[in-house]
Amino acid sequence: MAEKKHDLKQVRNIGIIAHIDAGKTTTTEGILYRTGLKHKIGAVHEGETTTDWMAQEKERGITITAAAVTCYWKDHKINIIDTPGHIDFTVEVERSLRVLDGAVVVFDGKMGVESQSETVWRQADKYGVPRICFINKINQTGGDFYKSLESIHNRLSKHAFPIHLPIGFEQSVNGVVDLINMKSYTYKDFTDHELIEGEVPADMLDEAKRYRSLLIENAVAEDEEMLEKYLEEGEESLTEEDIRKAIRSAVLTGKFYAVTGGDGRGVIVEKVLDAVTDFLPTPLDKSSVWGTHPKTGDEIERKPEESQPFAALAFKIATDPFVGKLAFFRVYSGKVTAGSYILNSSTGEKERVGRIVRMQADKREDVTEVGAGDIAAIVGLKGTTTGNTLTDPNNAIVLESITFPEPPVSIAIEPKTKADQEKMSLALQRLAEEDPTFRIKVDEETGQTIISGMGELHLEIIVDRMKREFTVEANIGQPQVAYRETIRKDGVEAEGKYIKQTGGRGQYGHVWLRVSQKPAGEGFEFVNSIKGGVVPSEYIKPVEEGVKEALNNGVIAGYPVVDVKVELYDGSYHDVDSSELAFKIAGSMALQTGVKSANPVILEPIMKVVVVTPENFMGDVIGDLNAKRGRIESMEDLQAGIKEITAFVPLGEMFGYTTNLRSNTQGRASSSMELDHYADVPNNVAEAIIAKNSK
Repeated sequence: MAEKKHDLKQVRNIGIIAHIDAGKTTTTEGILYRTGLKHKIGAVHEGETTTDWMAQEKERGITITAAAVTCYWKDHKINIIDTPGHIDFTVEVERSLRVLDGAVVVFDGKMGVESQSETVWRQADKYGVPRICFINKINQTGGDFYKSLESIHNRLSKHAFPIHLPIGFEQSVNGVVDLINMKSYTYKDFTDHELIEGEVPADMLDEAKRYRSLLIENAVAEDEEMLEKYLEEGEESLTEEDIRKAIRSAVLTGKFYAVTGGDGRGVIVEKVLDAVTDFLPTPLDKSSVWGTHPKTGDEIERKPEESQPFAALAFKIATDPFVGKLAFFRVYSGKVTAGSYILNSSTGEKERVGRIVRMQADKREDVTEVGAGDIAAIVGLKGTTTGNTLTDPNNAIVLESITFPEPPVSIAIEPKTKADQEKMSLALQRLAEEDPTFRIKVDEETGQTIISGMGELHLEIIVDRMKREFTVEANIGQPQVAYRETIRKDGVEAEGKYIKQTGGRGQYGHVWLRVSQKPAGEGFEFVNSIKGGVVPSEYIKPVEEGVKEALNNGVIAGYPVVDVKVELYDGSYHDVDSSELAFKIAGSMALQTGVKSANPVILEPIMKVVVVTPENFMGDVIGDLNAKRGRIESMEDLQAGIKEITAFVPLGEMFGYTTNLRSNTQGRASSSMELDHYADVPNNVAEAIIAKNSK
């Protein structure tokens, strides 16, 4: 079906990001209802594109996967990606931010800025995503727009300024004062079909003027022309149009945030939609995207124009019960049509574009083509995974991929019956295709299947999905920590010599390596410093492969070795007996020897744990965290009688923590944790790990 072409100025690609339970999904539902896509709020209709596993999202009341939907508002096309707030699914937020142009950050008006709000805010900073703030739930008991605004100022940015002020307090909230045109917009019931425009209530006039001056003064600072006019002729000289333009310029810098508030289910969402179309960037504001040529590595520029060659990034793979595998993608340049062939330049494979679909809340619409600046999904791509670049086969480019953290938690999983065996490996493979932070490997010694993820909840949901979607029953073991090993000494030199004389041709490989440490998180680096061909060039790659293989099995307890620099600087070869295999083995031997001599240590994942608890349980919570080898970082008052404790605790001590915390605080405390860094394990813990692994 051909759809109406939208000028890129009228397209918005936005994400809705927030702490868990702030009301992102409800706000999205409200938006879809207001833009005419849903006939009632909050209904998850049968066959909705959020697919079958919605059962878990409903049971737990959390969003697990980021769903992309398209809606239309006042001649604008808005592609919305609803992202999860739970820390175990933080990668969903990361990958969405990578392809978005702007975001709406939703805050719970009863809680203000929460721990995960800070995390998503930092992620948006990292990707330079301009955003506006929506303070939700201010019409509920305990909801307070001004307190929440204050917490944004204290914890995130002083450059957040209201464009609307709420009329009323808690349950009496019934609209907003628009500070740009100084009109009020009210409703009798939040589900009203329209807002009633009126004058600013007399008792709010002074406050509205004060906030308006503050808004204008800070917005014009980003626009030279406007600033000059403001300084010379005063606030009165600026038209409504001028003010909107100034706010938009300021928001686009990524350092100024327009703030509004209300009930995400209600008619007030129309004001959020207006703010999205008025102030958030279009694909044109993001200008060009840069990538590299897959063969030469040269830098290439692509402009957001349909006349340019096609380039897109696949940012999510999802399994839809009706159409199979869906690859969500953002087009940066050119266009793609259904039935054509494209190149996956990340893998070098050609793929055929079967159908292109656009998700619209409770229905999906087939489209014939998708152009620059747009987001849609392709059905039927076989070898495409998250982060792959899709391009015109004759004009290949590789865009910067999305990097994902290594998962710190593992469990062993086995099928309950023989019949489940084959189904299980297929199910796990499917789930791993969708989720780049979920890994599967088979332990060579025990033959067990080990699955790894970002946290206990993550793995729990994977196992649950396997049961529901693929009808596979499985037994799971105890969660295990993904330890690492590294070295603490630089410049250690080690020799690897592999000589084997058998009848006929022998084997000969000989290398010298220099092993040094790298800063935490920088990974592995291989440097070739061979001079004069003492190791022929065709054997360099095998040496590197041997080194990489040896890094997978550390010398202390067999954990992967990370953050090392390995320099190949000398060696020798034999004209007849040398082979790739011999050099691979020599590289592996030298690495093992080098690591043994370079003060190897075991590293453990340290989690940043945030606990929100009533004050009277604070002593118990802190005592418990200290007993888990935790280091308390800060304690803050969230609101009267509620404390927020931030601590760094080893992951190995945190299994089952959520359940214990609930039972110790009568269900009144909550916690979230995210991987922060890896740190050396204390000696007594290292001894226990080594003893356990040597059994």
